[in-house]
Amino acid sequence: MKTRPFKQVDVFTDQPYFGNPLAVVLDGSGLDDEAMQRFARWTNLSETTFVLPPADPAADYRVRIFTPGGELPFAGHPTLGSCHAWLQAGGTPKRQDFIVQECQVGLVKIRRDPSTGSGQDGGSLAFAAPPLQRSAPSPAVLAQVAAALGLKEQAPTLGTGVSSLPPEGAIFPRGGPSEKFPQILAAQLLDNGPVWLGLLLDSADTVLQLQPDHAALKKHGLKVGVAGAHQAQTAPVLIARTNREARAFSGSTPTGPAETATADFEVRAFAAPIGIEEDPVTGRLNASLAQWLMAEGHAPERYVAAQGTCLGRAGRVCLTRETDAQGSVQVWVGGQSVTCINGTVTL
Repeated sequence: MKTRPFKQVDVFTDQPYFGNPLAVVLDGSGLDDEAMQRFARWTNLSETTFVLPPADPAADYRVRIFTPGGELPFAGHPTLGSCHAWLQAGGTPKRQDFIVQECQVGLVKIRRDPSTGSGQDGGSLAFAAPPLQRSAPSPAVLAQVAAALGLKEQAPTLGTGVSSLPPEGAIFPRGGPSEKFPQILAAQLLDNGPVWLGLLLDSADTVLQLQPDHAALKKHGLKVGVAGAHQAQTAPVLIARTNREARAFSGSTPTGPAETATADFEVRAFAAPIGIEEDPVTGRLNASLAQWLMAEGHAPERYVAAQGTCLGRAGRVCLTRETDAQGSVQVWVGGQSVTCINGTVTL
């Protein structure tokens, strides 16, 4: 065993203890898989990363990402948190425009937001969203998941001889789940490595008021990500009101500047099939949601997603869609990180 530099970082927040925590061992050299996995189980965080010298000469560093249960080929908040820790520890990128991270999926580009500084000490970083595959879920599965989320059913309108019309923008045929569960505006199976059932709900308030049956969601075997837009005229006082209503469900009382940061969408992530009832802030889910919602015209090409409100967190994820001169489209997933613990660990 030897003493190694270590940081614990809070990701997707500019205020400590309002985001998603990450443990970062800044020198993972000489550690085998078993030692890394044992330490990840011990930290008991959703992810622990180990920074290593790159094997690919194009990369600035290599990272291995572990949950308490196993290794991940890639994940969003560990990517931004590890890069933040590496830069803060004195890492120097080979290029001025990008940091290049090597991980099991290959090379991942990360860029710094010049408007928030150098990317060190809380500056904003963004990773390039991986490619997305998506498809329509079956109506039967969707109805089961909607019921497990606690969405209320609505009976067809009687007395007119016709059913009530589905909401504008709904993707389902008449008689489908959009009529049975009118809160659902659109749904897709989203696959950018992990698979999520993505749901666009009719409002941020509906998202915040969900009270899922996690045992039922686990039985269905699907991780579920839900998003809903805040009203266009939302003002800070209305955002504060929404957060107070959410805390009434969670029993938590977040305070601090991060709570009142404006957001365009509210996002929640339910992952009971992998043992996580609700994740505080989820980079890769937000990446796939943004790629879908932007492509279908449900979201603008730049927006901010709030996540973790019902857990007493105040995560903020910045999503941006860019098209280059050749017509290639890239979505960037960004946010700030702060270091909460700075020291050493014996491994």
